[in-house]
Amino acid sequence: MAEKTINLRGLKCPLPTLRVRKALTGLEPGDLLVAECTDPLTEIDIPNLINQTGDELMQTARAEKVISFRIRKR
Repeated sequence: MAEKTINLRGLKCPLPTLRVRKALTGLEPGDLLVAECTDPLTEIDIPNLINQTGDELMQTARAEKVISFRIRKR
């Protein structure tokens, strides 16, 4: 099981969501993806993407302007 972190800070919609989708395709089942974003719309877009892909959103955290998503690939 691997963990991959992608820095999506400064990117605006739809780029963070598209990059998360692309990163998920390269992972094996059980792997963890951590996406760090600053666009507030990702709080809506990333959970919607995860509902579509069938993966698992483990955690969403906000620290000042950075929103972090922990996603487990299924």
